Amino acid sequence: MDFLHSALAVISGGAVGFTLGLIGGGGSILATPLLLYVVGLGPHEAIGTGALAVSVNAFANFGGHARAGNVRWGSAVLFALVGVFGAAVGSTLGKSFDGKRLLFLFAILMVVVGVLMLRRGRRSAVRAGIDTAEAPRLGVARIVVAALAVGLLSGFFGIGGGFLIVPGLLFATGMPIIMAIGSSLLSVGGFGLTTAINYARSGLVNWPVAGEYIAGGLAGGMLGMMLANRLALRSAALNTVFAAVVFVVAAYMLYRNAGSIGLG
Repeated sequence: MDFLHSALAVISGGAVGFTLGLIGGGGSILATPLLLYVVGLGPHEAIGTGALAVSVNAFANFGGHARAGNVRWGSAVLFALVGVFGAAVGSTLGKSFDGKRLLFLFAILMVVVGVLMLRRGRRSAVRAGIDTAEAPRLGVARIVVAALAVGLLSGFFGIGGGFLIVPGLLFATGMPIIMAIGSSLLSVGGFGLTTAINYARSGLVNWPVAGEYIAGGLAGGMLGMMLANRLALRSAALNTVFAAVVFVVAAYMLYRNAGSIGLG
């Protein structure tokens, strides 16, 4: 039974890493559901353990983007530092929130991410043209406001928040999207680590499962990135398929946790 439990953790982590490597984001939204319904952790333990796994994978990917020159260091560091404060507050609130209600709200967030995935796929060609355009640098105040808001949501739900951070950086700085993606990973890692530390202080991180999940995620991420190069022209279709999976999982979570708000 222990071997099966470990195998499920590695496979689940591999699925998340593979998705992140293949389509460049969104995979972390599945980390908590997989830990809940496949590995079998409790709600808060799944969030704390998933946050740690997402953090490690984000920092690993950030290194690659930094070497490729895809990081605006000033904006990335400021967004991460300010957002970590929001993540600390958000994760403290999340720990004290009823587990089933938290999962119900998490499922609603999954629907939002699924919609963003569909929009990203449809606008990929348009964005490719925008990436090379000159964009105005906006004030530090916008970075601070965006970072606090995104960090709060990221910490509350225990996610990396890449799909929130990238739009936040674009809104606050107007940088090209490839720079926003690379720069966002510093915040994804920082937010996830902050959430994980907060949950670990309450004994809500399963360390053996986290190690297995991370190992699977790193291997899956490598495979995903290799395949991404071959399927680059089909990115819109991949986003659509992934969004469909997110919608199905979200529907199941809404059904399972509807009773927490008096609907079941």
